[in-house]
Amino acid sequence: MKAEDIRALGDDELRARIAELEEERFRLRFRSATEALEDPLRQRVIRRDVARLQTILRERAKGLVRGAAATPAKKTVAKKAARRSTAR
Repeated sequence: MKAEDIRALGDDELRARIAELEEERFRLRFRSATEALEDPLRQRVIRRDVARLQTILRERAKGLVRGAAATPAKKTVAKKAARRSTAR
C-alpha cells in the first residue's frame, strides 16, 4: 500500500486493516513452518504494510503532518526558475 492510499483511510479502517494483516501474517508464519510457501516474500510485504499503517496512526495521534515542510513554497520555485532562465 502507498502512503497516500493509507492516509485516505479513517482511523477505524486503519485499525481493521492492521488486524487483518496481522492475522494473515500469523497464518503464514505457521504455514511456512510446515510447508513451502508460494510467495515467501509475502511475509515481508505484510510486515512493512503493518509498519506503514501504524506510522500513519501514530502521526495522527501526535498531530504530525509529514511532507509539508519538505515541499517548497510556490514563490521559491518561481524564483529559482527565474534565476535559471536569466543565468543562461
